[in-house]
Amino acid sequence: MKTPNERNLIFLLHEVAHLVRTRADQRARERGMTRAQFVILKRLSRTPGLSQNELAAIVEVEPITIGRLIDRLEARGLVERRRDPKDRRIHRLHLKPKSAPILREINEYLAGLEMIMVEGIERRTFDATIAALNRIKTNLLVGADTPGKPGR
Repeated sequence: MKTPNERNLIFLLHEVAHLVRTRADQRARERGMTRAQFVILKRLSRTPGLSQNELAAIVEVEPITIGRLIDRLEARGLVERRRDPKDRRIHRLHLKPKSAPILREINEYLAGLEMIMVEGIERRTFDATIAALNRIKTNLLVGADTPGKPGR
């Protein structure tokens, strides 16, 4: 018999996200890093040149915290700060070549984790789940200011 939380989308999403974060925390610790540092590296690989403030908003931490995380990544030779050519107060963040092997490892880990997550799920069910989650995301983004009626 399923518990009420197994039928509640919000609780289930929270629990799944918690399990993913817990596994990512463990993997990052094995590399002497934090999950937030992994997220920073991954995000900068997709969007080089972000400012510290932009990155803080994405990672959902305070700017002072992102500064400390970047300090540690910079000390390891993985990230560098470059002055913004238009505003000297802003530092733009860029990956250094030394980050490439760690990014490959992160990508391999994420691919392996996804394989574990979808094991035993039929392709059409997986595709429908992805479509549904994307729709939920869109609904939340569009309806962020106005509470709506349930769509079921």
